Amino acid sequence: MRLTVLVAPDSYKGSLTSVEVADAIARGWARVRPDDAIDRCPMADGGAGLLDALLAADPSWQALPVAARDPLGRPVRGRFLRSGERGVVELADAAGLWRVAPDERDPAGASTFGTGLTLAAAIGLGVRSILLGVGGSATTDGGAGILAALGARLLDARGRDLPAGGAALARLARIELDGLSPVLAEVRLIIASDVTNPLLGPEGAAAIYGPQKGASPAQVRELDAALGRYADVLEQTSGRAIRDVPGAGAAGGTVAGLLAIADRFAACAVRPGVAEVMALVRFDERLAACRLVITGEGRVDGQTAFGKTAHGVARRAGEAGVPCVAIAGSVEPDGLDALRPLGAVLVPACEDHHGLEAAIAAGTAPIERAAERIARLVSLGADLRSAGAPS
Repeated sequence: MRLTVLVAPDSYKGSLTSVEVADAIARGWARVRPDDAIDRCPMADGGAGLLDALLAADPSWQALPVAARDPLGRPVRGRFLRSGERGVVELADAAGLWRVAPDERDPAGASTFGTGLTLAAAIGLGVRSILLGVGGSATTDGGAGILAALGARLLDARGRDLPAGGAALARLARIELDGLSPVLAEVRLIIASDVTNPLLGPEGAAAIYGPQKGASPAQVRELDAALGRYADVLEQTSGRAIRDVPGAGAAGGTVAGLLAIADRFAACAVRPGVAEVMALVRFDERLAACRLVITGEGRVDGQTAFGKTAHGVARRAGEAGVPCVAIAGSVEPDGLDALRPLGAVLVPACEDHHGLEAAIAAGTAPIERAAERIARLVSLGADLRSAGAPS
């Protein structure tokens, strides 16, 4: 029986884009079941890979270049998507952890300024409805870099502009918002994020995500204290309470910084990233036309159940009564039960235990072979049904 298979994976962070993963799954499947229809639907949850996923799904998006800065302030060629007055900006494109090598990570000095330049460029070219994906950042600056790029000034007690980075916020004395462009009042900003962490404390931006960005325990404490000072001044200046808002700690506190100036926009809201991407790629429409969904991500762990792409896809497939299989680059013990309650089947792509570097070096081959195995099992199930019960 000919099947229509919806292939909707996320990227394998640090290794493969969601487009590359989807193509690998399609190749492996076609080697076993060449007559099936494969609908490639690369996905994202708002982090790295968002732009590529949308470009693959909808040719009406135009990728436009922009002169930006990486997390360390170095010039880079960034980009954003535009379709009429709609636009998509990926924070990780300029300020992502992938932009810096492991030995040059600077959690205290990394800045979102480059993302702010990208936002400013999009607005300057007439984009008035922006989806901002904030996953995958290298920063813990509370979005101060974005605010500065949009025209705000962050000053110390002597009236000097603060240097970039989260650690410098410990010296923040006042924030001047008068320089923010009045054009922001024409812009509707949707922040795509599934993180629920507050800005500060043991569950905050520095404590939970700082170590992933290279922060030592001492730097985590330094950054948390600096963000506390930032929150004090930002709340006093804006008149908005932002530090305890669920999700304010996303992208090193970027969401907190943007929520503080929410009233400068025509609208500003935080929404689940996977759901926003699904709407843009017409996921439900494509789901209705398929008989099987294959999703996946680089690592399935305890965080998978909290807004990650594979979980969102599996949940939507389960609600529609469509079987779902997830191919994982690796599976952590606390991730074994992440997808089981949704009825999804988890298939690891890893074939040995030689570590992350070996898995990355293997490229797409393990994913293709995992897809082959799934296809053979589907064919075996069909053969067993055709054979019927033994007499």
